[in-house]
Amino acid sequence: MSITNIEAEQLREMSDKEGLIIQGCGGPLQEWVDGINDMLTADGILKNGSRFEDVFTFEHEKVTCLLFPFEGVELDVGKLAVWRMKTHGQFYGTWLSDYVPNRLGGFIDESQYATDKPDCALIGQDGNIFNLVGIASHTLKRYGLADQAKEMSSRVMSSGSYNEALAIIGEYVNITDEEHVREYRPSVVKKIKDAKVAEPSNQPKQHKPQER
Repeated sequence: MSITNIEAEQLREMSDKEGLIIQGCGGPLQEWVDGINDMLTADGILKNGSRFEDVFTFEHEKVTCLLFPFEGVELDVGKLAVWRMKTHGQFYGTWLSDYVPNRLGGFIDESQYATDKPDCALIGQDGNIFNLVGIASHTLKRYGLADQAKEMSSRVMSSGSYNEALAIIGEYVNITDEEHVREYRPSVVKKIKDAKVAEPSNQPKQHKPQER
């Protein structure tokens, strides 16, 4: 069983996924995970010994939250929806698909980040290859890709022609102009199955888990 810390902003990349978010988790997070698993098992929501094994934690507006992904978990979504409504005053439970539009401004279109390469505005710059590789290298380093920047520079300097050098740069960055540079985000790995029910909009406060 694992609890992985992520940034709240990463939830915006999960448009094709679903899960249960519990808000206001004060105290040891493992106690929350164990307690929620036990409660959902006792209420017949988690079936055939299934449990939430891989859980995410994030903080938003100074509120600690837990995301229980539905992937790989055998559960009764209908019963879970009823449970979530009945316990909303305790746990402020919501679906991922409701939380992101209501609290984080909506999901990000994944097509914006269909590549693992950051955009780099080389079009319109001085075409000197040393200038271009310097700009591309700076872009890579800005996103924490220093090793790729070093590798790219080494390959460019060993290339046999200007066109070959440009092609090498293009393997590491998306060559574009200033107008079309997009924010680069590494993709979030975890897939979660679909399910959705409407969400009440109360503001949660930090609170401690109830007795299980």
